[in-house]
Amino acid sequence: MGSRHFEWIYDHVGHFGRFQRVLYFICAFQNISCGIHYLASVFMGVTPRHVCRPPGNVSLVVFHNHSNWSLEDTGALLSSGQKDYVMVQLQNGEIWELLRCSRNKRENTSSLDYEYTGSKKEFPCVDGYIYDQNTWKSTAVTQWNLVCDRKWLAMLIQPLFMFGVLLGSVTFGYFSDRLGRRVVLWATSSGMFLFGIAAAFAVDYYTFMAARFFLAVVASGYLVVGFVYVMEFIGMKSRTWASVHLHSFFAVGTLLVALTGYLVRTWWRYQMILSTVTVPFVLCCWLLPETPFWLLSEGRYEEAQKVVDIMAKWNRTSSCKLSEFLSLDLQGPVGNSPTEVQKHSLSHLFYNWNIATRTLTVWLIWFTGSLGFYSFSLNSVNLGGNEYLNLFLLGVVEIPAYTFVCIAMDKVGRRTVLASSLFCSALTCGVVMVIPHKHYILGVVAAMVGKFAIGAAFGLIYLYTAELYPTIVRSLAVGSGSMVCRLASILAPFSVDLSSVWIFIPQLFVGTMAFLSGVLTLKLPETLGKQLATTWEEAAKLESENESNSSKRLPTTNNSGLEKPEAMTPRDSGLGE
Repeated sequence: MGSRHFEWIYDHVGHFGRFQRVLYFICAFQNISCGIHYLASVFMGVTPRHVCRPPGNVSLVVFHNHSNWSLEDTGALLSSGQKDYVMVQLQNGEIWELLRCSRNKRENTSSLDYEYTGSKKEFPCVDGYIYDQNTWKSTAVTQWNLVCDRKWLAMLIQPLFMFGVLLGSVTFGYFSDRLGRRVVLWATSSGMFLFGIAAAFAVDYYTFMAARFFLAVVASGYLVVGFVYVMEFIGMKSRTWASVHLHSFFAVGTLLVALTGYLVRTWWRYQMILSTVTVPFVLCCWLLPETPFWLLSEGRYEEAQKVVDIMAKWNRTSSCKLSEFLSLDLQGPVGNSPTEVQKHSLSHLFYNWNIATRTLTVWLIWFTGSLGFYSFSLNSVNLGGNEYLNLFLLGVVEIPAYTFVCIAMDKVGRRTVLASSLFCSALTCGVVMVIPHKHYILGVVAAMVGKFAIGAAFGLIYLYTAELYPTIVRSLAVGSGSMVCRLASILAPFSVDLSSVWIFIPQLFVGTMAFLSGVLTLKLPETLGKQLATTWEEAAKLESENESNSSKRLPTTNNSGLEKPEAMTPRDSGLGE
């Protein structure tokens, strides 16, 4: 069923009337919850400074030349150097040197000097650790001692979540096509609440990881299906702005993560409070109607007509008879027989050398956008200063970035905006690397500029990808790009973890990828003002059309009549968050 014909309904009942606006903001509100859970680990997975717990009761604590500290306070004094340790004297007279991942017992118990060159014996931290609680009372890391030889378990918290995002986008896309959008919206939203609460009350690490994994599956399912649900109610005239600004609500979730993290310093309370944000949608989502598009595809014409009548009533317009629409769609502009749908595989995105180069470039841009988006956000705790304010500011700049994209892409073109955004992101990554750590305010400002730029690129790539490919593989191109995007989101946490080796590794990776992507973007054709390609020949000619005059352009006599864009499906929506 061609979406061009479906626009006939919107022309009657309104493209973005009161009904669509109410529905849009209800569904977009739930995007806030998705943004929350995607980035909750920024604070929940923090590893505080720590030392080994001594094997007995302590009578004296010495750190360098100071001896008036309690053992719980010494964690904040440890620098990033591995040679620092805390010396303690136990009530039984033993003297121990407490390091981060081991502890040494001195053989000579008569000397209380911090500097000691005598013999000592090393022991593992079998009694656990003492953590600095000045910033966080507890995190998932401190709850299950995910440090030292168990550090790799902490490093899996965010990547495993992102793998669940990848799985959920595919799984619930299929269920949405089979069962309907409305059922999946309710199921995923309920699952977000239940699994979010389950993660907060997890009794061990593996239960926590399982709850977080399934939370990611349902959150990703909601993002993809919710995107399609909203777009199927909105007419083409308002669809671009509406789709791009769904990302803005995701950004609001980032702001709430920063605010909640600042106010609540115990990880399970933090997780529980964040999970309650989804409750309003769970309570009212059953009131949402099924989309007429899906009802018509299932042959439920009477139900679809009722929804269209409700839309017209809310929008204060005249309704339309779907029987007229169905007659138009069955007849079509090119004959009475429906067009046979051809299946296309991933290999069709490598149709020839030019298209293959285009596909690899587009995939690289998707990868860079996602890598940069999550690297900037997850690395906010390493910028210096107040980590809560850092994340809040990096979330705030996303909102004007999406507004900028909506305006600029129709003024100067998709390619120019995308390439400029990528170059700007690469430049700011370089600036962050040369700013001394003591001037962390400048570093935060530079990171904000970089996040603005990468957010603009991330918000534009979905639309640009759809315009670069012909109708027969358009959904496949966007869907494959979103898969590459999610692969990058799995790798981004590992990049941030490497900052323990060198603090600027995330900026180095993102900056290099953004610069390379920007250069290759300049090789892509401009699509502003061009008709959507319907054949491979038209898609391949986009490059030549950018450099030729109107006499060299392909004839477009049949484009309008022949183009029947593929139906939007959740599996191919490509929402890249």
